[in-house]
Amino acid sequence: MPELTKKIAVLGAGNMGAALIGGILKAGVSTREHILATTRSEAHAREVAERFSIRATAGCNREAVDFADLVILSVKPSTLPSVLEEVHEAFRSDQILLSLAASLPISVIERLAGRRMPVFRAMPNIPVVVEEGATAISFNSMTSEADRQLVEGIFRAVGVVCWVDEENMDAVTALSGSGPAYIYMVIEALIAGGLKMGLSREIATKLAEQTVLGAAKLVRETGLHPAILRDQVITPGGVTISAIHELERHGLRAMLISALETATNHSRSKTRVVTDKHPKE
Repeated sequence: MPELTKKIAVLGAGNMGAALIGGILKAGVSTREHILATTRSEAHAREVAERFSIRATAGCNREAVDFADLVILSVKPSTLPSVLEEVHEAFRSDQILLSLAASLPISVIERLAGRRMPVFRAMPNIPVVVEEGATAISFNSMTSEADRQLVEGIFRAVGVVCWVDEENMDAVTALSGSGPAYIYMVIEALIAGGLKMGLSREIATKLAEQTVLGAAKLVRETGLHPAILRDQVITPGGVTISAIHELERHGLRAMLISALETATNHSRSKTRVVTDKHPKE
């Protein structure tokens, strides 16, 4: 278990950053007095401070870096280069840097940080705000086993964690990073179908959301392939097989596979653009 005195700065305590603060406290990675968050506005800083009983400031990113053993960069990818430019002189080689910015490779983060130090790149998704996130993490050669345990502990407190080679991060972004949007569309469609067949909006919504939640939980807890679980619902000549035939006729699986392929390629193109903007010296 990491030391309780670990000092952590969260630069950008928006939805994702705030969720991680909750995870840090839940996992016992640090204590309230050893967490410092920064936000863009005084009002939001007061809100974060009251919610978690921690220190939060508007701006003051450099002071936060001076304070911290672990610096979490939870700002938008487009903002991260300017934030690193602002704070890079305050970095120390004994600090840990954790970036949540999509499409920014570790090599670029290292160059912008301007110092040899442990760097992690994580791709969490939005369900971390309800402690059901999916996070993939990669890291550079400077990290230690203790560093990895520390970072994993934070994300395990808000969902599940996978360690991946960085070359797979674009596929991760397409699958789990963007994935909630695909599932929201499925839920929306199920609700619309229920409405069309005469169900009230309240009942259709409740049934649709619980159906998706329950189906996912069954995959996780049984460890069975989804195709096996699907076949357990099907009866010969029944309602389910007629619906599945219609889904297959319209190419549901092929569309989802193609969507992930398209999203992965788009993420790769964005990664190349970022890398080209910050070439090796």
